[in-house]
Amino acid sequence: MPSSPTVASWELGSRLRAKRELLGLRSSVVVKNLGMSVQFLSAVEHGKKKLPMDKLDALIRVYEVDADEAVELRALREAAGLRGWWSQFSALFSEELLRMFGLEHGAESVRAFDNGLMNGLLQTEDYARAIIEAGSPNVRLAEVDRRVRARMIRQRRLTGEEPLQLTAVMSESTIHQQVGGPAVLADQLRHLLDLVDTHADTLDLRIVPFTATGHHAMGGSSFNLMTFPSSFLGTLVWQETVTSTELIEDDLTVREYSLAYAEVCKSALSQQESVDLIRQAAKKLE
Repeated sequence: MPSSPTVASWELGSRLRAKRELLGLRSSVVVKNLGMSVQFLSAVEHGKKKLPMDKLDALIRVYEVDADEAVELRALREAAGLRGWWSQFSALFSEELLRMFGLEHGAESVRAFDNGLMNGLLQTEDYARAIIEAGSPNVRLAEVDRRVRARMIRQRRLTGEEPLQLTAVMSESTIHQQVGGPAVLADQLRHLLDLVDTHADTLDLRIVPFTATGHHAMGGSSFNLMTFPSSFLGTLVWQETVTSTELIEDDLTVREYSLAYAEVCKSALSQQESVDLIRQAAKKLE
């Protein structure tokens, strides 16, 4: 997978937290003589703060980490200190959204459910621009351009030597909602068909038809389930609503989303049936 400072920081924090908990040490005890606060250690353990190398060395001693693992932790610390492509947009997006970009960049697979709007990894430039302009009518053109550019950069994960494994399930309303107008939607639908054809081994695209009688996520918000190549990292949920975005790590909540996704997939058409439906929708716009 592509190197991601965000994923490296998260793995480092997760492994340090596991070491502390294995020894039965409270955070307040660990930080007492290390010149850091409990809040800072907690942020490090959740991958949200960068840990100075001298502090990492101190934690390695406190946690009695063996030499081989110490090398791995230091390598993660070095990787976490690099800059990802999303850092150039730090003045434009929230810290949480930037973190999502970094996690997505280093993910092995994404299972996406979208209800009404096309997933950002699949959008054409014109479709993305229409969404961004509609959602932020007072945003300056230069900022719209940068937001669109960020979305296009995200999509590079669909190509390359180790492309993202993407399963994209969407409601049928998504392929009929005329975002940007009929011409923009028609181009977007043709783009979907091209992606399925070009990335047959890594993209699984499914439509939940209007004829589906119901599923657990019906009427709900869009969400992504992200998995990672490291055995130390679990699955994450990225949820988007009209007013908020959220990264979810809680195991029980992630399990609920995973079960919901499995139910959605049962209601979805096969990829070939979905392609046929997209092609029909595109033809109506000609």
